[in-house]
Amino acid sequence: MNEKTAFRIEKDSMGELQVPANALYAAQTQRAVNNFTVSGLRMPSTFIRGLLLAKAAAARANAELEQITQAMADAICQAIDQLLADENFMQHFPVDVFQTGSGTSSNMNANEVLATLASDILGQTVNPNDHVNCGQSSNDVIPSSIHISAAVELHSHLLPALRHLATTIRSKAKSVEHHVKTGRTHLMDAMPITMRQSLESWAAQITQAADRLERRQPDLLTLAQGGTAVGTGINAHPAFAEAFNRQLEKETGLAFRPAANFFTHIGSQDIAVALSGELKATAVAIMKIANDLRWMNSGPLAGLGEIELEALQPGSSIMPGKVNPVIPEAAAMVAAQVIGNDSAITVAGQSGNFELNVMLPLVAHNLLQSIELLTNASLLLADKAIATFKVNEERLEEALVRNPILVTALNPVIGYAKAAEIAKKAYKEGRAILDVAKEETSLSEEDLKAYLDPHELTKGGIAG
Repeated sequence: MNEKTAFRIEKDSMGELQVPANALYAAQTQRAVNNFTVSGLRMPSTFIRGLLLAKAAAARANAELEQITQAMADAICQAIDQLLADENFMQHFPVDVFQTGSGTSSNMNANEVLATLASDILGQTVNPNDHVNCGQSSNDVIPSSIHISAAVELHSHLLPALRHLATTIRSKAKSVEHHVKTGRTHLMDAMPITMRQSLESWAAQITQAADRLERRQPDLLTLAQGGTAVGTGINAHPAFAEAFNRQLEKETGLAFRPAANFFTHIGSQDIAVALSGELKATAVAIMKIANDLRWMNSGPLAGLGEIELEALQPGSSIMPGKVNPVIPEAAAMVAAQVIGNDSAITVAGQSGNFELNVMLPLVAHNLLQSIELLTNASLLLADKAIATFKVNEERLEEALVRNPILVTALNPVIGYAKAAEIAKKAYKEGRAILDVAKEETSLSEEDLKAYLDPHELTKGGIAG
């Protein structure tokens, strides 16, 4: 090693090349770094954690099946623990997302790093291909790692975040249940609803989204591992797949199992595409809630001004005192990104050519980014927007009393045509619907107040 140039010479089946002197990886990783100077985006840390979980399960399974020694398996697992204990472990995984479509470069990156560390621990050579990658191929490891990382992140982070958001919305809904507001369809005044009814709608959207994602989990728990190169299981012990999943379940607490058909799990990414579709649906729900919050908060004078979101930061570099709905805006951008990620995953899912999908790194990156973004946006919406907003009761009442659409409640009594006439007159003259109805009908003021009571109108039913 030349101290001045700070690199060492490594070699693989293609020859020699320079590798940074202190790098834990070796030649194949360096070739990928040299070849794929595309984006500067690395594989997500959550994916690398999933890949390392797979390597640990493989090492233990191979020791159990006497494919490698127990001492070697222990060294590999100790190397993984050592890596994950380092908050800067991603420095050892420099390969770009836009790499070989199988993810072979990322697989070999992990194999080389673990071989280096395990060799030091064991005091003898641990080979990245023969030992760390024993019984495996990039073609089953990478699809499996996508499922493992997505399943873990879904279980540990996104589902709890969505449940927290739904719970927060329902708690807020209960606290504001006495407020009645003008309902809106087409952004135009419609029949009144309670603030609770409005919020409970959001809570139901989020609960439904979480339930749909949870129903995807059993599919995610089926793994390609054991299929090796093309699905036939060449070079893997016949019992490897079962042993691998058993070890993985011990580590994660999730009931992973071998895929019913390895060829399907290696040649396609249909489960990831389906999960991405559910993430997109979740993003659509988040977008809806974020935009409702923005509209309700608009103003404070020239907008709806129905609620006041917590003031978190100055809203303008030029307009003093301006405060913007920053959390709903951030959540809306997250939703847009997740929708875009789904489009890319859809295209990637179509790239299953014969026995292998060849856009696996892109699927991994976008899927896990979507899960992370939705997790964080859900927590922000819950804690910094919904839990803390205040209701402007005066504005709600002002809009309600002048809402000509309240006349809808009189349809069964005076007919649609007469009700429309009253509504138009009230709107044109800027008067309360009650006052115009008193002039235009023979109904008593007492009856009209009963028919047009906004609180009662939120309960449905027919005037009588």
